[in-house]
Amino acid sequence: MSPHSRVRLRGHFAPPGDKSIGHRLVLLGAIADGRTRIEGFPPGADCGRTVDLVRSLGVEAEQQDATLEIEGVGLDGLRAPEQDLDAGNSGSTARMACGYLAPQPFESRIIGDESLSQRPIDRVVKPLAAMGASIETSGGRLPLTIHGGRELHGIDYELPIPSAQVKTALLLAGLRATGTTRVRETFPSRDHTEIALCGFGAEPVIEDGVVSLRRVARLSAGHFRVPGDFSSAAFFLTAAAFLPDSDLVVENVGLNPTRAALLDVLLDMGADIQVEPHETHDGEEPIGNIHVRGRELHGAVVRADKLPAMIDEVPILAVAAAFADGTTRVEGASELRVKESDRLAAIVEGLGALGADVATTPDGFVVKGGRQLSPATLRTYGDHRMVMAWAIASLGVDGDCTIDHLDQVKISYPGFWETLDYLAG
Repeated sequence: MSPHSRVRLRGHFAPPGDKSIGHRLVLLGAIADGRTRIEGFPPGADCGRTVDLVRSLGVEAEQQDATLEIEGVGLDGLRAPEQDLDAGNSGSTARMACGYLAPQPFESRIIGDESLSQRPIDRVVKPLAAMGASIETSGGRLPLTIHGGRELHGIDYELPIPSAQVKTALLLAGLRATGTTRVRETFPSRDHTEIALCGFGAEPVIEDGVVSLRRVARLSAGHFRVPGDFSSAAFFLTAAAFLPDSDLVVENVGLNPTRAALLDVLLDMGADIQVEPHETHDGEEPIGNIHVRGRELHGAVVRADKLPAMIDEVPILAVAAAFADGTTRVEGASELRVKESDRLAAIVEGLGALGADVATTPDGFVVKGGRQLSPATLRTYGDHRMVMAWAIASLGVDGDCTIDHLDQVKISYPGFWETLDYLAG
């Protein structure tokens, strides 16, 4: 590729719909009574896998541009799939589907691509088994088979590692389990599932880090607007924060505090950021605009309690740290080793190739910023977020970088390259 070296980012843009929210609305809309309308539906391949999954279960879903309409079949209306359910590269689809399908009266088999099939699934399967589910994995990984027809019961479960996907799987199973399902978190993970459940008429109780949900008789269809994906916007707003003379406005982006901890970290690093929240109603996802102007940043310490609310933004934070003055330390990031790639290893390898002073720690990494970075060949391991992070890193390098797997942005942000050209042009 020929990156935009020594550029500034200027202009206004709206990121695509939030991928995390899109998955949840599709799954719940499919088992609600009535027709659910989702506006601003994400365009990436991951959410497409979840739409394909509910279609394979007998649900009608029609998409026109960014609007998706789902004809819900009710809690007992899903049909046995005629073939394997292919999650592709989508960990969200695979993990949430485990809890979604566990109470059903039929058998289903979930498969994934090579990357997803290397990622652990037992952290979802084990608590579901404690609820009475029967799930057979391939050595703790995909493919897996869910043997339906089991009566599930609620459990009281403390997440050993913060994970919104595991929490979601348990709550989806809890919709049809007897008694109360409780999920306890040491640090709060993203709460899109809790918000979506309320939107469909369920009544989760959230108190002191515990989410409780009782079995429901029905869910009601609704009309939803998906805010812009903060994780997609993060690449550009972070670039604008450290590239001198940048002036960028991100419009209609999700501002859920369980997702937006990157903003707090960038502010700690000295970034010039103004957040302009929009008025929203109770039960709606917070949304607004973010205005960023470029300036010199300095290092910061990112503690483990911040990570659940910015886990997908760590690669782009690492890039900002390389251009900042001083030392940035990221702690509690071991979860990155089991993402679409070993992101900890990829971050350290890539920044090192660029000439940054970077080192791993037992649960994270340290970057000593301020060095002049040089063009390099950057490996992404087919990970969409690493592709976008290295594309942003190349903006501050004097010369051309080579980045592989450029097409992987299709997973979450198909329009990434067009947005980059527009803002850097």
